[in-house]
Amino acid sequence: MWGPTTGKRRLPGTGRAGEAARKRPRKGKKAGGPRAAAGELPAGPDEPREVGQRPDTDGPAEPAEGSGKPAGLSRRQRRNRQKRQRQQETPAGSDGERGSGPGPPDPPGPAEAPPEPRSDRSAALRARMEERLLGARFRYLNQQLYTGSSQDAARLFRADPAAFHLYHQGFERQVRRWPERPVQRIVRYLRRRPASLVVADFGCGDCTLAASVRNKVHCFDLVPLSPRVTVCDMAKVPLAAESVDVAVFCLALMGTNLQEILGEANRVLRLGGTLMVAEVASRFEDTHAFLKAMTQLGFRTVSKDLSSSYFYLLEFVKTGPARPGPAPGLRLRPCLYKRR
Repeated sequence: MWGPTTGKRRLPGTGRAGEAARKRPRKGKKAGGPRAAAGELPAGPDEPREVGQRPDTDGPAEPAEGSGKPAGLSRRQRRNRQKRQRQQETPAGSDGERGSGPGPPDPPGPAEAPPEPRSDRSAALRARMEERLLGARFRYLNQQLYTGSSQDAARLFRADPAAFHLYHQGFERQVRRWPERPVQRIVRYLRRRPASLVVADFGCGDCTLAASVRNKVHCFDLVPLSPRVTVCDMAKVPLAAESVDVAVFCLALMGTNLQEILGEANRVLRLGGTLMVAEVASRFEDTHAFLKAMTQLGFRTVSKDLSSSYFYLLEFVKTGPARPGPAPGLRLRPCLYKRR
């Protein structure tokens, strides 16, 4: 057809009538036909569809197997596809294969100690504080005993008997660490001697010696830890002169008046009687000078065991009464415990 003015041939469907005809939907054509599959028609009035998308699907079509052409998925195919995706996302079991649930739980790690309750922490702190206070008081009492006279010690414990119990507990804790207790050495010595010998135990403590031998034992100390104890000053014991066969000082040579205390032991011993002294090794400044001073007090050295680094064990025999005058070598260092 030729136009009236240009002379050019007008193609069918052009012009205003042609445009209107193209805009009108064709009858008998369904959405999703071949042209819709090829992407030539819009997907709907609101949003366009992608190329190869069918109107009853939610995503782009997948190519059909073996054809190489895009093809839509049916609802069953979509469900199968979603099922396969869920199976792929399921964690594998312990053997590496897909499982229907999680694998076995991890082995438990080392058990952590539960936090200590506040009440237990407070009790432990209180116990440590009490232990330190008791240790400090023991050191104070120990210093008083070694730096004062026996009369001062007697007055101290008469005023505060509980202090002696505290001191004795601290003393036992110290001696318990030793490889051997000196009182056991003296027990063995007496068991080898006749049971008829009368013994005087100066500073007997809890009367371990009296409870371990068959001998008659007079027990003297500043505070009665046992019903057997006679409370007195070690420089003035209630015994008659020359009434005992063995006098014992087992870690008991305390006080600054050593000459007076050992002179009292000489007084109550019979002639030829035995004096046993067990004392902390570090207290001896000059062992030779100490033994020489003992001769002035009326004693002769029978044996001395200086092999232990904890205590020395000395055995003397009474040869006569003590000679008057000072004994300058009769010195022992105070046994003072350091704070730990």
